[in-house]
Amino acid sequence: MMRIVGVDEAGRGPVLGPLVVGILSIPEADEAMLVEQDISDSKHHSAKKRENQYEWILQQAEERDWYVDTIACPPNKIDNAVYGQGLNLLEVELFASILNRHNESMAAPWTITLDACDVNEERFTNRISERLNEWPISDSTLHSEHKADANHRIVGGASIVAKVVRDRILDALQDDLGFSIGSGYPSDPNTVAALPKLIGPKEIHPDLRWSWATVERYWAKHYDTPLPRRAPTGTTLFSM
Repeated sequence: MMRIVGVDEAGRGPVLGPLVVGILSIPEADEAMLVEQDISDSKHHSAKKRENQYEWILQQAEERDWYVDTIACPPNKIDNAVYGQGLNLLEVELFASILNRHNESMAAPWTITLDACDVNEERFTNRISERLNEWPISDSTLHSEHKADANHRIVGGASIVAKVVRDRILDALQDDLGFSIGSGYPSDPNTVAALPKLIGPKEIHPDLRWSWATVERYWAKHYDTPLPRRAPTGTTLFSM
């Protein structure tokens, strides 16, 4: 039985919170169910509709032969990727990790579609395939595509999974902090207004991405010292 598999991420651009990679894997015969439920690119739906669709997907995973999973990459790992290998290779590793977990649980063959973050779709595919524990696999395909979340229902489902999980993490963080942090995007006024409470001369909040230009500009405006780099361990202590 052929399975279709989609992988997408949410939260590459925000200055706050994790980058979340989501995967959705279903029997090919169930694809019509995604159409019936209007499962598509998460950006096309309201937060309430995404929540409802996510809960529906989880229900199907309990009742049918569906597979759902996420990986939340914390800001310290994102920062260290920016300092080193770059975000594209970080996403390659995250996509490969979530596919390896899937491949250990679900029998092949698979048609796997990835939402490519690299400008070169083929390079993105090749880098991921090199990191898969078992590949190539008979009768299975792996390909990457720009805007795959808009073009393929299965990837749209993965985008909903990733987006809702990230939003829930941000909601929990906001509850813990006791003040509004917005969506975490640098363009969000509520996120910008929260920066003074998250950035100090001797401490960094662990959920802030210290390597982002938003933080660099804030630091340059308020402090005369060089912008610190996050320690490799991901602690809140500065590494000068």
